[in-house]
Amino acid sequence: MGVPRGAPTGAYGNITTSTNGRCGMWDEARLRFGGDWNPEQWPERVWAEDVALMRRARVNLVTVGVFAWSRLEPAPGRYDFGWLDRVLDLLADNGVGAALATPTASPPPWFSLAHPGALPVTADGVRLHHGSRDTYCAAAPAYRAAARRIAGVLADRYAHHPAVALWHVHNEYGTVCHCEHAAVAFRAWLAGRHGSLDALNDAWTTSFWSQHYSDWAQISTPRATQYLANPGQLLDFRRFWSDTLLAAYAEQRDLLRAANPAVPVTTNYVLGDWVPVDHARWAAEVDLVAIDHYPSAVDGAAEEQTALAADLARGWARHGARARAAADPTADASAHRARADGDGRRPVPGDAADGGAWLLMESAPNLIYTAGRMHTKEPGRMARHSLAHVARGSRGAMYFQWRAPVGGAERFHSALVPHAGPDSRVFRETVELGAILDRIAETDGARVEASVAIGWDAASGWALQHPGLPSQRLHHHGEVAAAHRALWRAGFGCDVVLPGDPVDRYALLVLPALYLASDAAAAWARAYVAGGGHLVVTWLSGVADEHARVRAGGYPGAFRDVLGVRVEEFHPLADGDEVPLAGGGTGRIWAESVGLAGAEVVRAYAAGVLAGQPAVTRHRHGAGTAWYVSTRPDDETYRRLLTDAALAAGAAPTCPAAPAGVEAVRRRGAAASWLFLLNHTDRAHRVPAAGVELLTGALVDTAVELPAGGVAVVREAPAAR
Repeated sequence: MGVPRGAPTGAYGNITTSTNGRCGMWDEARLRFGGDWNPEQWPERVWAEDVALMRRARVNLVTVGVFAWSRLEPAPGRYDFGWLDRVLDLLADNGVGAALATPTASPPPWFSLAHPGALPVTADGVRLHHGSRDTYCAAAPAYRAAARRIAGVLADRYAHHPAVALWHVHNEYGTVCHCEHAAVAFRAWLAGRHGSLDALNDAWTTSFWSQHYSDWAQISTPRATQYLANPGQLLDFRRFWSDTLLAAYAEQRDLLRAANPAVPVTTNYVLGDWVPVDHARWAAEVDLVAIDHYPSAVDGAAEEQTALAADLARGWARHGARARAAADPTADASAHRARADGDGRRPVPGDAADGGAWLLMESAPNLIYTAGRMHTKEPGRMARHSLAHVARGSRGAMYFQWRAPVGGAERFHSALVPHAGPDSRVFRETVELGAILDRIAETDGARVEASVAIGWDAASGWALQHPGLPSQRLHHHGEVAAAHRALWRAGFGCDVVLPGDPVDRYALLVLPALYLASDAAAAWARAYVAGGGHLVVTWLSGVADEHARVRAGGYPGAFRDVLGVRVEEFHPLADGDEVPLAGGGTGRIWAESVGLAGAEVVRAYAAGVLAGQPAVTRHRHGAGTAWYVSTRPDDETYRRLLTDAALAAGAAPTCPAAPAGVEAVRRRGAAASWLFLLNHTDRAHRVPAAGVELLTGALVDTAVELPAGGVAVVREAPAAR
């Protein structure tokens, strides 16, 4: 049916909110379970079957409408809500909540035809065409206006629908553009950030290669150039897009929030180095952090990637909660009161005890997407990946997608109901996982135990993508992953932090390749060590300031004093090259000529031009200790090195007796603690524990018997905690 803009608001304006201050199906007693459902892609007769299968699998939340703009607004200003009315009514009647999406990631064909200037332009100046998703420029006024309009219409009609448990704005923000709209917006953003052309010229070092700007109009986006582009310009362009996309999100969020403050609002984060979004800093603007995670490794690295993604999400959520509290100290208290007495204030759903809420919004149930092929997950792997996220604080496990489509670009994408239908291994595992999540719902909201923190910084990752660096193998996220992998294999619980976050509670702080370090970041690390903390800094940290200008005087720049070293030269290693270390093990990717300025040698280089020179050092600073690692150790050497540093700092593995390949995570509440055990091996293992195993209800006296690929969640006895 056609509904004109400005028609009387929705069919659901008289429905009242529930007693916990929320509209609809957000049940605090259950973990979220479900995925993206695309009923518009199927005949209506399939919908009832889908919902019956959802009930069978205990699904309680599905994302609806994420790519449905052309079905909701088939022509400018003409709306068809009849099918969506029936979909949401069907969900409400069956106790399934909707994460109702705004469909703005995929404008309809009529929009692209009417506004060709809003289509994205590449760095080469090529304007892309309609025919896929993300066919828009978020800096184009016409696109932003159309996005606000469809979001406003959805808010008017559905803000009080009983099925709507969550607003899901857009999908995977990350599209960049180099059109003239983007150039105009970029210049305005630069003026706001730098204040003057003199400050911008200084930050970008524009005297190099005669790039000095004398008028704002001379600045454009960093288009394809003859040779190396300006690193400061590239870095600011990433920052600009993060802020621009956030503004586009916030415009829609504010419309949705105004329509009903009781319904939480979020957007799903897409992970990857190509994404120009600072997810941690976005976290203050969403009611819960929602991530999409698709591991790319087939072997055990998929489990390592899963653990890191979850720890990142939890760290972003915690950072966002602190930022909200700093901006409005009454906000979190108001949110908790809303949950208690239903006063209609906007709640933050299920804040964990250590601040912030997050949800695995998308994952692949039965496939791993590797380079060039799709790998079918082995039986039980879907549950282990999902529970690894829940163990680390996710409010549940969601997937893309519910039912596999028979056509379209992603017709072979993973789904809970595959092409084979419900009579399939994948759907049987889905039903089993739904039951498991209900059995462990009591763990929701408990703090994830971690004694080690790892530093992460989006801008450092962006700056290390510039092609004019000493090696093309430099990768902030890769170094964060390497440090996290070493600690994961050693069994230590890890939190992810940003420079400036509170770190006093952690025994050990690791800063891997923190390439950009402001004076404030340097002071933050220095104060942590001076106060008794133990710090590990790796190569390529502190080399440049926040504008990507190299700090003169020797590496590692901002951290020289606290580390007690001074590096004069670096030695990038070729692919496949290694440098041996004294005492065993090798270094990869990078090596340095390290001079001691108060530090002591822990490991030396054992051969080549650096033979006998320091490779790993340790330095007393104030009441604490700072280590410097000037190369990337091989995985086993790195594991031993970080284990030594963690133990010296007073940290301990979560479950010291857990065998290799058995992942252990502990969550702790006010009156109980829970030990998650995930067996990623093909052998049975016996793991010490005591309490009640929630999946079976069995009492555990001394140990849990984990079958090959098995999982267990133990509510620990008081003596075992």
